Amino acid sequence: MSELEILKIVASIIALAIAIIGHEIMHGFIAYKYGDNTAKNAGRLSINPIVHVDLVGTILIPAILYFTGAPFLFGWAKPVPVNMNTVIRNGGYNGAMGVALAGITYNLILATLLATILPLFLQPQTYTEAFFTLLITQSIMINVVLAVFNLWPIPPLDGSQFIMYLAAKLKLFKVVEFYEKIFPYGIIVLFGILFIPQLSHLLFLPVGWILNLILP
Repeated sequence: MSELEILKIVASIIALAIAIIGHEIMHGFIAYKYGDNTAKNAGRLSINPIVHVDLVGTILIPAILYFTGAPFLFGWAKPVPVNMNTVIRNGGYNGAMGVALAGITYNLILATLLATILPLFLQPQTYTEAFFTLLITQSIMINVVLAVFNLWPIPPLDGSQFIMYLAAKLKLFKVVEFYEKIFPYGIIVLFGILFIPQLSHLLFLPVGWILNLILP
């Protein structure tokens, strides 16, 4: 394994950690702004990666994707605990939708900011500069992939949470009931999609659209 490959692995691990841990922290942080102390009291607003690691989502899935030559990496951290009853009581369903989209918003903002500084690192002269180039490029890709993935309207992803709270706000209770019924099966559907290349490729198409939009 070359030094450049080692740098890429390290950069990918750090980029993935920043993306998924920041994503989860933002859920808890926005909930905290609406008076919910659950995540704060559980120590989950910490940037310490150890408290956020999920064996499957943080380690196993990214490792499988990397070593099978997948075109991109993604994963997830342990969900930050949130008391939505408190959020809704203080911020209504708009507050709940804000909490649901907080992680996705973080990922897209971070990817956009990194894309603006990427031109400064496109001609690395040293290994240190090469590492930062890899870190930035991997971060942009991973954050966009993570944002698109979480927008899928499949439980327990953020997109499904947003739709549920939007439906509740619009008094579309049949939609809420539908999601409540399929929630226990969401993870099965999710893994089914991920392991059907044609379907997962279709649902990840927005990744390319967003990258074309934000990259110089």
